[in-house]
Amino acid sequence: LEEFALKPGQDPGNILKQGYLEKRSREHSFFGSEWQKRWCVLNRRTFYYYANEKSKQPKGNFSIEHYSARLAFHLRKDSRKRCCFELICPGKRTYEFTAPSPAEAEDWVDQIQFLLKDLSSLTIPYDEEDDEELYNDVDSSDSVNTTSHNTTLNQDEPNVEGEDNDIYEVLPGEKPKPK
Repeated sequence: LEEFALKPGQDPGNILKQGYLEKRSREHSFFGSEWQKRWCVLNRRTFYYYANEKSKQPKGNFSIEHYSARLAFHLRKDSRKRCCFELICPGKRTYEFTAPSPAEAEDWVDQIQFLLKDLSSLTIPYDEEDDEELYNDVDSSDSVNTTSHNTTLNQDEPNVEGEDNDIYEVLPGEKPKPK
């Protein structure tokens, strides 16, 4: 078992996968892109990467929501090309990684895809008919009293005739209001 020092803001119960990966840096050098070894941690919503497993502060992190994960053999030309995968989100940065083995790369992709599927299932579907019922009375033009939607309760306001105030609690030091 790998020992893992808990990072700030991380609950060990939420860590789904962690381990060393090589991450392609955003800046490309004269010799091409640079691959740096990073300690990577995937929790239920966020992908963190650190300089090493003892680092307290992440070098970076991003919410994986709306990303997709896939194997990406085109990222390298060497013997480790079958160990590559990428995280893609339209309009956002693409993250490219190399795992220690092809099996590890597949496992990272599987874990991320599982998590993304789980995140999308947390969206509560709603019935459009229920949605209409919620809003019909708010914007309807035949509403008798439209100001009632903006009324706030204020104890200093005078009582409106016909209202029953029995639901209000009498606070210590106050006299009950006459009916």
